[in-house]
Amino acid sequence: MTLLRGIVRSGKGDFSFWLAKLESYYTQKTGMKLYPGTLNVHLSDAIFPTPKDAIRLEKEEYGGRVSVCMAPCRIFGRKAFILRPDTDHGKLGDPPERILEIATDVGIRDTYGVKDGDIVEVEVS
Repeated sequence: MTLLRGIVRSGKGDFSFWLAKLESYYTQKTGMKLYPGTLNVHLSDAIFPTPKDAIRLEKEEYGGRVSVCMAPCRIFGRKAFILRPDTDHGKLGDPPERILEIATDVGIRDTYGVKDGDIVEVEVS
């Protein structure tokens, strides 16, 4: 396991929109019902390249325009997934390898009292 540390930042807030449309696909791929929101973690001293063996939600499967990679991880000891759309070119000036968009079955901010600027740790294999 590798431990990645990063700073929590606000995202675009559009995962709930996509999850509402594609929930059955995400549930089938991940084996869990995902909470309609993600936690954006920006890495400062590391990168996380998308693993070649990441779970894929192909655009052809759901009739969409963008495929998504989902890499298993753990945050606060909880099973989660790093989501990375194929079109992600980074956020707030960071390259996509420095951004972890984390989805799990609970709202991480509310459940663990996380807010923008907090430093969190994410375990990846």
